[in-house]
Amino acid sequence: MAVVKQPKTSEDAAAAAASRLGTRLKLARQTRGLTLKALADHAACSESLLSKIENGKASPSLPMLHRLVEVLQTNIGWMFEEVDGEEGIIFRQGARPLIALDSLRRGDRITLERVIPYSAGHLLQCNIHHIDKGGESAGPIRHVGEEVGYVIAGEVDLTVGERTFRLGAGDAFVFDSDIPHHYRNPGSERASIFWVNTPPTF
Repeated sequence: MAVVKQPKTSEDAAAAAASRLGTRLKLARQTRGLTLKALADHAACSESLLSKIENGKASPSLPMLHRLVEVLQTNIGWMFEEVDGEEGIIFRQGARPLIALDSLRRGDRITLERVIPYSAGHLLQCNIHHIDKGGESAGPIRHVGEEVGYVIAGEVDLTVGERTFRLGAGDAFVFDSDIPHHYRNPGSERASIFWVNTPPTF
């Protein structure tokens, strides 16, 4: 039985995520035969920042990560791919991996808990978005697909296109992913959203 252990602290989780992302990003870039400068130019970011990301010394914002994987013709899920649980079916409480994006930009204050690890065989992707007080997603972002979510705890302001909705525990939503979207926690406590999208993009 293969079990993925969560890092002991959020700092460990962020460091592990940054290292994994850097390694996969470099592999994808080299596989495509791109130099650092070429990838940076196509993804509209600086070469020095891209070098730091590949070496696990920095983490990209979510919009930047979307641009990078688009140029590399892959998806964000592959960048954070984890080992499957019990026969790829069961993923125990306390053993699900955490993803901390943008670890150097603490203003975002968002951690993603993988409900199921990314796999090329899955048509759906599912995470629990944990948003600390005052935290918000980078963006707005847009991509292909469809998304559905359920607020487990706390309050969330969800912006889809030109409209913003105040959601509380028990509220749900669905929208086309090609509409620009963004969310934030306006409340006084941590908020959590059970979030599913298809096809896997993260």
